[in-house]
Amino acid sequence: MNPQITNLVVILGMMQVSKKIPFEDPTWLNGIRGMYLLSNLIILGLYVYVGTIIKKKNDNTTLKYVEPAPPMSGEEPKLTTTTIGAYDQTQLRAAYKAVLMGVGMMAVMHIYFKYTNPLLIQSIIPLKGAFESKLVQIHVFGKPASGDLKRPWKAAGFMQGMQGGDVKSDKKAVEEAERAGRGGAKEE
Repeated sequence: MNPQITNLVVILGMMQVSKKIPFEDPTWLNGIRGMYLLSNLIILGLYVYVGTIIKKKNDNTTLKYVEPAPPMSGEEPKLTTTTIGAYDQTQLRAAYKAVLMGVGMMAVMHIYFKYTNPLLIQSIIPLKGAFESKLVQIHVFGKPASGDLKRPWKAAGFMQGMQGGDVKSDKKAVEEAERAGRGGAKEE
């Protein structure tokens, strides 16, 4: 099933459950806070584990792809040459940032604005997302890096529009970028 549809179902279900939870009771509120913290610790622990697997594999297979130009910048798409291990490390850093941004936003919403209902939903959705992430699918669950899991990964939904399109890794696009001399600097 599509992850966005399951997220919607989980959110709607949790909204119904949250109506029945007495958030005014400090015992319940502290329990929900604990569940939120535990959820984020599990996610961070999972990402630390994925990081150790990536370092242990040390996959030095070359990966070439063409990154789209930022929208309305007038720049040309940029050729990037890296290794699979370095690419996975970059994606892992982005996943860490996403978790920390989520925790920061939730802290502002809960501590400053006194919202409590999102604690319950944010205890489940990010955890679900972490287990569905492509890094976890490949490195923890051992799925082959083919089909949707083939690197480089496409940005999903809203982020794809913000980045100006898809990352291209087909031979024609890479050769065209090499001939045009766009980028080609190896990421270390």
